Amino acid sequence: MSISLRNAFFQNFLGKAPNWYKLTLISFLIINPILFYINPFIAGWVLVVEFIFTLGMALKCYPLLPGGLLAIESVMIGMTSADTVMHELINNVEVLLLLIFMVAGIYFMKQLLLFIFTKILLGIRSKTRLSLAFCITAAILSAFLDALTVIAVVISVAVGFYSIYHRVASGNDFTPNHDVSSDESLSDELSRDDLEKYRAFLRSLLMHASIGTALGGVMTMVGEPQNLIIAENTGWEFGEFIIRMLPVSLPVLICGLLTCVLVEKFALFDYGSQLPENIRQILIEFDKAEREKRTKNDIAKLIAQGFIAVWIIIALAMHLAAVGLLGLSVIILAASFTGVIDEHHIGKSFQEALPFTALLAVFFSVVAVIVDQELFTPIISAVLQLEGPAQLAMFYIANGLLSMVSDNVFVGTVYITEVKAALTGGIISREQFELLAVAINTGTNLPSVATPNGQAAFLFLLTSTLAPLLRLSYGKMVYMALPYTIVLSLIGLACIEFTLIPMTHWFHDLGLISLGELNPIKSVIPAH
Repeated sequence: MSISLRNAFFQNFLGKAPNWYKLTLISFLIINPILFYINPFIAGWVLVVEFIFTLGMALKCYPLLPGGLLAIESVMIGMTSADTVMHELINNVEVLLLLIFMVAGIYFMKQLLLFIFTKILLGIRSKTRLSLAFCITAAILSAFLDALTVIAVVISVAVGFYSIYHRVASGNDFTPNHDVSSDESLSDELSRDDLEKYRAFLRSLLMHASIGTALGGVMTMVGEPQNLIIAENTGWEFGEFIIRMLPVSLPVLICGLLTCVLVEKFALFDYGSQLPENIRQILIEFDKAEREKRTKNDIAKLIAQGFIAVWIIIALAMHLAAVGLLGLSVIILAASFTGVIDEHHIGKSFQEALPFTALLAVFFSVVAVIVDQELFTPIISAVLQLEGPAQLAMFYIANGLLSMVSDNVFVGTVYITEVKAALTGGIISREQFELLAVAINTGTNLPSVATPNGQAAFLFLLTSTLAPLLRLSYGKMVYMALPYTIVLSLIGLACIEFTLIPMTHWFHDLGLISLGELNPIKSVIPAH
């Protein structure tokens, strides 16, 4: 092969990604088979770190491609098998369908969402109160809906807000179909300076909303996918699940909201950015222009979207069907009642979700490596050797640490399965099993806010089209999530250590929950 042709292959490989990044990935692909031959366990952990690296470089190259190359190689060299990958995909098919259909369904609700959130943004002038409103709203919605759905809504709204100013600053008034990915069209340096402040403003709102999904998601059995799995294994109904989590989830919620107020008040960790006054004026003018040109057809569309929003909230809260299927119903209803019948127009609704769906499939391939190489087994075994309150705290810590680097759904599933086996084998008592279930649920939901790969909603935000527009990188997300990570993790641990057992006893005395037969040797709840 000639030198020129070799250079052409290298230029084409990962396109415009930096050369150092390309060489780094090539070195990964060379090292992995050698390391796997020497020590499969270490090779498995190295692959996990490499995949996290590709996520961290998401703004350099969409991680589907480098991560996908690593996943393909892991199957080829025997780290995992295609059957295990397929098994993981089948186990998480509800999450994949959610992304394919629900996120696409949100596309058809943009008019209503932008209408509602414009009123909120313009109606609340205090940035602290606005941030708190976003955090609380996301928490409430995530408790009854799905965190990914909530983030999809917030992303859709933020893209709308961003494009409004970008169009005006580029001299295009409020005309649609404007390219917001380039700043070259901005009219002057003042516009660019305002845009940077606006980006910081929207970034902070997005992060507050993202944290809100974790605060609300931990509280109910429908808040996160692993919550449902834990509820099924423990036999808890919707109300009992909430009560079981309250000793941890309520103090964490209060402290999380206080953190929101403090970081905004003192402008810490890149928070505190205000909405520039001239941009507020542009949004006011946009709202006025939209109101003036709104026809009866447009009003009818907003009303139809409002009814569909009520339908999806009720359907998700009552868990009438899988989230993905409900998302499909949103597409059908919203498109039907807003006059969208063209295939190409409908196809646009899937553009945002499908790349991330493919990335999540690659992520589950990495999870398959974790399963086949038993990367978590030593940690799980060590924790199960402990007894009493120490076991509760260590389960929380172990779940939290592993959820920072892996999928919290996978971590929660593995741990609850192992603990259920310990219960069945008579190693632990029923009440100890239930306390451990609380530790597993809170451990997978709270410390996992530390990194985007800890929660699917965070990963979706990082890899969305909005992230590069707002300069929201992997490192920036980790930095902005840090105060929340510290507060949520430590308060959660303190509650597991000091309030979980006495409050569980109190709820039992009130007749709100029942406890199984006490095991005097292994029980962590003292007998009366």
